[in-house]
Amino acid sequence: MTVKTMAEFMAEGKQPEILFWVGSAGSYDDRAKKITKAFVKLLNEANIDFAVLGTEESCTGDAAKRAGNEFLFQMQAVTNIEVLNAYEIKKIVTACPHSFNTLKNEYPSLGGNYEVLHHTQYLQQLIKEGRFKITNNSFKGKRITFHDPCYLGRANEVFEAPRELLKELGVNLVEMRRSKRTALCCGAGGAQMFKEPEKGDKDVNVLRTEDALQTNPDIIATGCPYCNTMMTDGVKFKEKEADIEVLDVAELLANGK
Repeated sequence: MTVKTMAEFMAEGKQPEILFWVGSAGSYDDRAKKITKAFVKLLNEANIDFAVLGTEESCTGDAAKRAGNEFLFQMQAVTNIEVLNAYEIKKIVTACPHSFNTLKNEYPSLGGNYEVLHHTQYLQQLIKEGRFKITNNSFKGKRITFHDPCYLGRANEVFEAPRELLKELGVNLVEMRRSKRTALCCGAGGAQMFKEPEKGDKDVNVLRTEDALQTNPDIIATGCPYCNTMMTDGVKFKEKEADIEVLDVAELLANGK
């Protein structure tokens, strides 16, 4: 896979079209790495000049901020902003809604002003511009339900981009009872991903998986590595992993190529 770093671009005296912000999950989590690779595959197929920060990328600070550690968040954010501004970055694309939301809405007040896109928005843009084409497809006619990530959907009003990409695949898109503005959280947001749930009679991810199972899907699609983990765990809890796959939109597009 051809993935160049910003440092390599700078050494050549060139600027990439976009910076791909990989995010912590996409860098370290074995399952999320597959989403990263799928998106890189799509970028390469579309001949996009893109770079990553590599070892210069640090956590956006989302988890620290949501957990109430504003001091740590600002330390992480300012370090990232210094790197991004030094490279004169203008446009960032990320497959993680947590990074998307933080870079887009919280970095500007600290001096980091960039055009930030979720990977589904960017891929939709490329299709509209005729720079990327979905040709054959192995998912045609499959029943797919899309789970809206909180930081993509309700927090940033991005509902249509992922759905339009799924429709391009010729799938049978079935909506959950709670979707778009009324979608239910998978249970990982707000740094809840990194702690055990409080006492109760049901985990949130199991409740959300039940919403998805009511649509009788072949595949649960999502656009966030955290949601992917939570929905996968929910499917395992329901002992449905033999029948139902949980895949990121980028994976669906890459597999369909």
